[in-house]
Amino acid sequence: MEIDKAIRECDDRRLQTKYNNATYVVQRALALYSIEEVAFSFNGGKDSTVLLHILRAGYFLHKKGQNSANGDLKDFPIRTIYFESPCAFPEINSFTYDTAATYGLQIDTISLDFKSGLEALLKEKPIRAIFLGVRIGDPTAVGQEQFSPSSPGWPPFMRVNPILDWSYRDVWAFLLTCKVNYCSLYDQGYTSIGSIYDTVPNSLLCISNSSNKFKPAYLLADGRLERAGRAKRPSTSTGGQHPAESNGLTSQDSLKNSMLTASIIAVGDEILFGIVEDQLGPYLCRKLHCIGWSVFQHSVVHNNIDSVAEEVERQKSKSDMVFIYGGVGPLHSDVSIAGIAKAFGVRLAPDEEFEEYLRHIIGDQCTGDRNEMAQLPEGITELWHHDKLSVPLIKCENVIILSATNVPELEKQWDCWIELAKSSDLLALLEPYVSKDVTTNLSDVEIAQPLSKLCLEFPDLYIGCYRKARYGSLIVSFKGKDLTRIESAIKALHKKFQPSAFVEMN
Repeated sequence: MEIDKAIRECDDRRLQTKYNNATYVVQRALALYSIEEVAFSFNGGKDSTVLLHILRAGYFLHKKGQNSANGDLKDFPIRTIYFESPCAFPEINSFTYDTAATYGLQIDTISLDFKSGLEALLKEKPIRAIFLGVRIGDPTAVGQEQFSPSSPGWPPFMRVNPILDWSYRDVWAFLLTCKVNYCSLYDQGYTSIGSIYDTVPNSLLCISNSSNKFKPAYLLADGRLERAGRAKRPSTSTGGQHPAESNGLTSQDSLKNSMLTASIIAVGDEILFGIVEDQLGPYLCRKLHCIGWSVFQHSVVHNNIDSVAEEVERQKSKSDMVFIYGGVGPLHSDVSIAGIAKAFGVRLAPDEEFEEYLRHIIGDQCTGDRNEMAQLPEGITELWHHDKLSVPLIKCENVIILSATNVPELEKQWDCWIELAKSSDLLALLEPYVSKDVTTNLSDVEIAQPLSKLCLEFPDLYIGCYRKARYGSLIVSFKGKDLTRIESAIKALHKKFQPSAFVEMN
């Protein structure tokens, strides 16, 4: 069988392991169910193309184990389901039917939606299990195992996921090693194909000085960004749907005058117990204000996966960016990354690139922990490299994971993050916050009502009060983005009291 032979003769040990595990799942399914009771969902994409050939190889090995395999397989006896859609690319349709003819697929074409089509098919056929090309990074992969019963509300069948733990890199290693045909769109810069209304070539593969030419999908350096070619559907207010045209990043200029917010999450029981004083949070607040960002919330949570997940879940939708520190490393209390994965509903999966960085730092000192530390949230993680950092910064959607344990380390990571974000045009630098303070010997009660009125007069400013010592002078702080407005507010405050009641501080 040509697929099995190609994998056995290649030098890619990782691919061989993935192949062996996947074909084992296929053989196990064929031992549990008869050929009439299984089906294969094929959509013409790269993942289902891999699955087709994994199934062919698995069936070959299954028959070989029964001493009844031929030298090769021309016809493929497993029923194939294809959900045909008017929104599909013509290239997908033609590739699907060409593939069916090449491998003798018994194809059932369904024009209904996936759920309705399955209900109709399962009523007509004795299908009990369906092979799916789901991978961990897919939105539908949450909570699935290699054998997973269908979800409540769906017709009952067993979902069989032989390539669930495969990465983007694994998929292309298989296709190129086995030299099998795949949809031509992947050679035009498409990395993840949906409908004609939400799919465009991945801008990361655009050839320099040419907006219409793209490198092939297998040259995408970071597989975590395979869905960067999925564009949002146009709103109905535009007069209907039109094919997606661009997945360009938001320009910095369009954000220049926006109010952007950040949340800060510290993970550490030692902070909550009062054992150590958190210095990183205040530092981040000051740095964010320097680039014009408002800090929406600064919270501290326990070293507990659920606590981290709940807080990240709350903050990631309320803030433009979330910064999290603490709980990163090999110890039992280092739960931040696992909590982030849970908040986004994805799995932790080994990241080859990150593991290589850790190997250079750790060496063979703690082999057992090294692989655990290299597990990152699948499908949502980006590694941001900088020459000054021994380990890349980790970004999961709008969550930045900082590994700093002290202010000097955080300062270095912050400076690198700013430099990288600016060069990628992913960071909006707004007008920085400015502040002025005044002090008074008046009591809280004396200034309370006039200060409340002042807040109403200057709603665009933050006006707060605090004391540096328990019985020290009261300090009134004015913070905003317009120094003229701050000075006007201070003048208005002076007018409400006797001259010299407030003294400006340096």
